[in-house]
Amino acid sequence: MNPVTDHLIPKPAKAGIRVCKSPDIYAKTVDVGDTDSKRSTVAVFKTAPERVLDDYKRLMEAAGLRASLDPSVGTIVKNNISWHIMYPSANTTPWQLEAVLAYLSDCSFKEVVVVQNETVVTSAAKGERNNRYVDIYRRFGVKVLHNFKPQEMRFVPYRPKARMNVLDRIYPDAIRIPDYFIGRNIVHLPTVKCHIYTGMTGAMKNAFGGLLDNSRHYCHSRIHETLVDLLAIQREIHPGIFTVMDGTTAGNGPGPRTMEPVEMNVLLASADPVAADAVSCRLMGLEPDNIRCIRLAHEQGLGCGRLSDIHTVGTPLSEFRFQFRTGQNFASRTGRLLWFGPLRALQRLAFHTPLVYIFIFASAFYHDRFWYPILGRTRVERWLKRSPWGALFQRYKE
Repeated sequence: MNPVTDHLIPKPAKAGIRVCKSPDIYAKTVDVGDTDSKRSTVAVFKTAPERVLDDYKRLMEAAGLRASLDPSVGTIVKNNISWHIMYPSANTTPWQLEAVLAYLSDCSFKEVVVVQNETVVTSAAKGERNNRYVDIYRRFGVKVLHNFKPQEMRFVPYRPKARMNVLDRIYPDAIRIPDYFIGRNIVHLPTVKCHIYTGMTGAMKNAFGGLLDNSRHYCHSRIHETLVDLLAIQREIHPGIFTVMDGTTAGNGPGPRTMEPVEMNVLLASADPVAADAVSCRLMGLEPDNIRCIRLAHEQGLGCGRLSDIHTVGTPLSEFRFQFRTGQNFASRTGRLLWFGPLRALQRLAFHTPLVYIFIFASAFYHDRFWYPILGRTRVERWLKRSPWGALFQRYKE
């Protein structure tokens, strides 16, 4: 028993993935299989800037958000700020945030709160301003909390009921999670993009910043197993989990920052994070079974990662013909040497001692002072001028 957190843990949900039957109006657009209600459902909609907010509403209804969350408890909206610089596909889009907050308000969900995290190289405050979230928070009267501010929430010891793959060995003294997360629904807002260490990043990876503190870089050498462990913990502490993913502009290449923005014009949502990530892979032209965290989560019964077993509604997946490739950059090559390569034996010295600040400085300098001024800024300016999504972004208040 854990005296600190046991009283906060909600009653366990019924076994299996919680899915809901979709309305009949979407049944004609099913892409995979039949309408077996035992299967995980992912809604996939093509969209355009002039109707994106309406499409998001239809998307969340089709994927069953209301049936997937407990309306009697608070709901956390977990943004994805991969970079405090506004870069297309790197961060939750303002229309994604606006649509979700509007829908939760329309459905009368109580105590909706946005929770932000920081990384050692990313500022949440700058990210909120640069990605134009602040006015949206103000319009909906939503409180914003930060998991790195002790006055707003505390990291407390948590003893998972599920068997851990690696977290109990990475943190032998105690696995610590934010006390505020326990007993509340969570809605993840990732984007469709590649990632240098996990191949792709989406619903499962979005929990990494929320549930772990700034020592989470200890987990990078076993990142896939870590994400599966975090999903098991989420299924214990959250009455409901839901993902609303934005692929209006997706990220091809060495993400989550140094990517080539690609107009994909798609939205997806699901109550099953594993299924959401598997379908996101398919949209990018990646094979879900090659993404270790998806495969492990499927094998451990935490979700459905097999496309043939996922029930999709909306736009047929066959309409998407993208072929993304993650690739490498300076940060990934350095990280692979230390986390996965011949210098792995030195990672405790490199990342568990003050030497880590050398790598923090190098990463911040590379992304903010080198790559962005040389390549990134040109891509952003081109997107703002030429993409209809860039034009929509500029209509949001700073």
